[in-house]
Amino acid sequence: MHSSMIGKVEKAMRYAHEPDRVKVGRLTASFSGDNGTHTVSLDADTWHCDCHLFESAGGCSHTLAIQKMLDPMLSDAAKDTPLYGRSEAAALA
Repeated sequence: MHSSMIGKVEKAMRYAHEPDRVKVGRLTASFSGDNGTHTVSLDADTWHCDCHLFESAGGCSHTLAIQKMLDPMLSDAAKDTPLYGRSEAAALA
């Protein structure tokens, strides 16, 4: 490896352990659930999932799982969803 890149790789490794440096604004992911694969997306702090529960509840296990994975990288608005907010409030009670 070129010597000038060693410092960049070290910096990247440090950054990788500091997820609060990153804010995710847009994301599309394929989520393999127990009953099939779903498309989950985040755009402008608004979540969407193509599963049946999401349309009626405004959240689902697929979006909640991704919210938990990405928590330090999400804006407060992207964390403010019915299912995520309720589960966090219940955990603190």
